[in-house]
Amino acid sequence: MALIEDIVNKQKDGARFVISAQALRLDPEEFETLVKMWMEDENRGFELAAVPHRTCIEGEFFIDRITVTRVIAPK
Repeated sequence: MALIEDIVNKQKDGARFVISAQALRLDPEEFETLVKMWMEDENRGFELAAVPHRTCIEGEFFIDRITVTRVIAPK
């Protein structure tokens, strides 16, 4: 399974890219939980760049991919 750090660290500062449940081999319910935790983390290495994409599973909507921008904290 790919780690979020692996995906983010491959990107250059300012790069815009997608992180998806499929890339991390997670189902949308698990992915949404992770996204919510990431958004609370100040040092995650990226900022949300667009409205998260959601998928409907049994009448409930879950985030299944996000578009983000790579941010490198100043030293």
